[in-house]
Amino acid sequence: MALARKSALRSITSPAPDYVLRIELQHIKPAIWRRIVVPGSIRLRKLHVVLLLAMGWEGGHAHEFVFCDTHYGEPDLDYPSDPPMLDEARVTLVKALGELKSFTYIYDYGDNWQHRIKVEKALPANAQLRSPLCLDGRNACPPEDVGGAPGYIDFLDAIIDPSHEEHNHFLKWCGGSFDPDAFDLDLANQRLFEVKF
Repeated sequence: MALARKSALRSITSPAPDYVLRIELQHIKPAIWRRIVVPGSIRLRKLHVVLLLAMGWEGGHAHEFVFCDTHYGEPDLDYPSDPPMLDEARVTLVKALGELKSFTYIYDYGDNWQHRIKVEKALPANAQLRSPLCLDGRNACPPEDVGGAPGYIDFLDAIIDPSHEEHNHFLKWCGGSFDPDAFDLDLANQRLFEVKF
């Protein structure tokens, strides 16, 4: 009995592990992905911000997390959802994950950017981890409001072909240039440094 109580107490007081997560934007080739480290104790509301910053999104659109059949986000009492949306501010990543090894993050319902997030490793909790850390990644985040995966493909077709009828329009729309192969690890970590644990 005493041994069982000790084991239960240890599991209650043990810090959540840190997770190495691979975030990959779905339905785009070549793959757009990032590898980050976050504590398992991070609440999903803060993880949403981390994912935006790591990927390069600007924010301002609705989002949700899907762990198997459970959905987390910012519930709107005026617009109940089916299945019900649970409050992301109330749950940590380790609790939402349970035994799962992957989950989905959806950003911007209009463009429907679906990110598959895979737990690559669970590490012992590191008290020195004060901000999320990006370890690696490939390719640029699409521009906001480009029209999802199909719109992004059309956008790329237009900007790489000077004879395309929308070439000048899209170049102007994106600020003059866009390199789909670009990924700056230092910039990603500068952005992530804004988030404190």
